[in-house]
Amino acid sequence: MADSSPPKASARKLTVFTLAIMNIVAVVSLRGLPAEAEYGLSSVFYYIFAAVFFLIPVSLVAAELATGWPEKGGVFRWVGEAFGPSWAFLAMFMLFSEVSVWFPTALTFGAVSLAFIGPDQTWDQALSANKFFVLAVVLAIYWLATLIAFRGVDAFSKVSKWGGMIGTIIPAIILIILGFSYLGSGEPVHIELTWGNVIPDFSNFGNIVLAASIFLFYAGMEMNAIHVKELDNAAKSYPVAIAVASIGTVVIFILGTLAIGFVIPQADINLTQSLLVAYYDIFHWAGIGFLAPIMAVCLAIGVLAGIVTWVAGPSSGLLTVAKAGYLPRFWQYTNKHNMATHIMFAQAGIVTVLSILFVVMPSVQATYQILSQLTVILYLIMYLLMFAAAIHLRFSQPNRPRPYTIPGGRTGMFIVAGIGFIGSLIAFIFSFIPPGQIAIGSPTTYVVILIVLTIIFVCIPFLIYASRKPHWKDEDTDFAPFTWELEKTHPGLPNESDTHTPHLTEKHFQWLHKNKADTKGAQS
Repeated sequence: MADSSPPKASARKLTVFTLAIMNIVAVVSLRGLPAEAEYGLSSVFYYIFAAVFFLIPVSLVAAELATGWPEKGGVFRWVGEAFGPSWAFLAMFMLFSEVSVWFPTALTFGAVSLAFIGPDQTWDQALSANKFFVLAVVLAIYWLATLIAFRGVDAFSKVSKWGGMIGTIIPAIILIILGFSYLGSGEPVHIELTWGNVIPDFSNFGNIVLAASIFLFYAGMEMNAIHVKELDNAAKSYPVAIAVASIGTVVIFILGTLAIGFVIPQADINLTQSLLVAYYDIFHWAGIGFLAPIMAVCLAIGVLAGIVTWVAGPSSGLLTVAKAGYLPRFWQYTNKHNMATHIMFAQAGIVTVLSILFVVMPSVQATYQILSQLTVILYLIMYLLMFAAAIHLRFSQPNRPRPYTIPGGRTGMFIVAGIGFIGSLIAFIFSFIPPGQIAIGSPTTYVVILIVLTIIFVCIPFLIYASRKPHWKDEDTDFAPFTWELEKTHPGLPNESDTHTPHLTEKHFQWLHKNKADTKGAQS
């Protein structure tokens, strides 16, 4: 989780363009494009729909929450202010779990990329479909990434920085340019380019199921919301940055998806292989087939660099929550590089168990799909809580200073967060329905696995919270107490409300600043 500490006053100001690029890089991933290429031209509708009902609401809501409650904790802080620590712990645990489930699917794409570095595409495709090869690569690379992460940020920061450019931005540009060059050359394409195909056939319910995963394509925009305070005139410039980032993200997704659809027939699309096959085919069409293996290596670098970065991120966020008293001292252990090694080992164990599903499910593609859907489900639970918290806090703490506020008062918040909540809820429900486009074995088994795993992941944080002990709290924690805790522990706090949660004003925050030394250790 991103550090929610407020930026220093001397920090350099961000430009609108810089923040827009930061958001694009944080959100865009190419590995999911084949899933939407299944829909041909109608994928344009799904991308735009998800942007309106998810991407934009997430961005705006996260900006208000991040600036209104800039203390450490992120989504744990926001949900805790609204609904208390048990629900906050659920939200934080969903983020941690979602990332843990996401690792095998992301590394599957990396394994497939590595399989395509050979000169024989037929042999490469067979290798990429081999469950034991995929499992071996996933486990080897993940555990290697964990060991690297143990050495701290400096050990992998350069890999992460350049990996994003080499493995995501440059391949996306190449795919789009060559794909549309292929279209303009007069070669036969495998998408019917008629406006009538943009609107999906909603009479076929199966068309909606696989598209539910598109919401996760846009997940992550909230991670950079804290930087809104580093903009000049944030009230006006932040929406512009979000608009630029949203348009850029949607354009990359739409054009990249169509480029794959131009080259590969819908019936031949494979969720784990088709991006690499598209590069192979289009490079050979352009007479530069020798670059196909190089592109496969680039994509693998991008995936692996992202994995190394994300191994440490959510684990560090969970460590902050743990030291605030929500996990036993065992999970608060850090090495000399201040990395949460015990939490990271546990995460590696989860990734290992989930990865073994590759040898249980009937195909790599089926396992890829079920883990991808579980990732969506867990992440959407967190987003549902975030949207609900934003609406609640507009009522419970209306006078809290917010450097960025969603326009329109309570009505504006209801519309923006309400759209995001409803869109997330619909995607959440659809995520449990087996897609008709993919051979997943028994549909009943597919649904049961998803339901059981979801129940397990949701129950775990509540069980942990119910078992917490006072000695779990680290005396040196820098996690600031919640507003409602301050009301209990600081009876001298100027209070303008008789409700449980004080309606704080700037006067309250000035008082708290003067008495901040007394707030340490206030959390129960």
